[in-house]
Amino acid sequence: MELDELPDLAARPLGGSVVAASDEFFGAKENLIEPTVPTFSPGTFTAKGQLYDGWETRRRREPGHDWVIVALGAPGVVHKAVVDTAFFRGNFPQRCSIEAIAVQGYPSPDELARAAWAQLLPESPLRGDFRNEFTLPARWRSTHIRLSIHPDGGVARLRLHGEPLPDPKELAGLPFDLVALANGGRTVSCSDSFFSRPDNMLAPGESRFMGDGWETARRRGGGHDWAVVRLATTASPIAVELSTLHYKGNAPATATLSGIDAVSADPNDAAAWVPLLDGVRLQPDTRHRFRLAGAPELTHVRLDIHPDGGIARFRLYGEPTARGWDELAARWSEATPPGRP
Repeated sequence: MELDELPDLAARPLGGSVVAASDEFFGAKENLIEPTVPTFSPGTFTAKGQLYDGWETRRRREPGHDWVIVALGAPGVVHKAVVDTAFFRGNFPQRCSIEAIAVQGYPSPDELARAAWAQLLPESPLRGDFRNEFTLPARWRSTHIRLSIHPDGGVARLRLHGEPLPDPKELAGLPFDLVALANGGRTVSCSDSFFSRPDNMLAPGESRFMGDGWETARRRGGGHDWAVVRLATTASPIAVELSTLHYKGNAPATATLSGIDAVSADPNDAAAWVPLLDGVRLQPDTRHRFRLAGAPELTHVRLDIHPDGGIARFRLYGEPTARGWDELAARWSEATPPGRP
């Protein structure tokens, strides 16, 4: 799998936030995690100078460097960082470095500043007006990332692609969304993603506009569209939500849901998939909820939409089975350094 296909754990739609920065004189620190592509309008001046779509610090006249701390919306293991200096040509940093930390609770910026950070990326050169990509040798779970720029300058966007890893203790005793990106759900295959990717429908919150969900091209032949989603862990779902919000002239007519335990059955065997929801009718621009009766232990589900169209959000609620809890505990243990709870 390409690392770019992993979720951006710092993304604002996932709940990421920028909690502190050494300086943001020319450009607000919050711009770093905006989900949009950076833009630039030459000759657009404010009282502080040309307006840039990014985080930009003032020129340093003393030793040191600038930094920013980002709280991951979905804590997990970060495998790739993208430090995008789009449109910063004469004012980009020479180098950058990245550190990570995993903390419990909701620490203040002062508490984070005093914590022991681990290096993910040593000082590395940056190019201006360029998508600087770095593969990170990370194996531990992180809740916060600190990007340092040397000595100063502007960064348009920061992307931190990785694998979400929720704390099992925070999930215990609560039915939760088994396909949510933040919990570790992922789309592993689909028939079509012409207009937008199916992982969009696993994002938190309500969809903001039509392109914020999964939408396929118009079918001109037979068949229908589908997406296979890997659950956050082995579980037995009890309810499903399918939202077509914003899809008014392009919602699917019906939907079908099936599931499989890929440990004990072959996903390539169509007969091995267990029906969970059979051909329910969908309305445009509507949130639908359906109960699932007697769903077995599953690792994957397949959402079929007939014949095509858009799904804004897909939720699947339930609790892990005993095997599922063991899987979550094992992943947590593998991503937790010795001596850390």
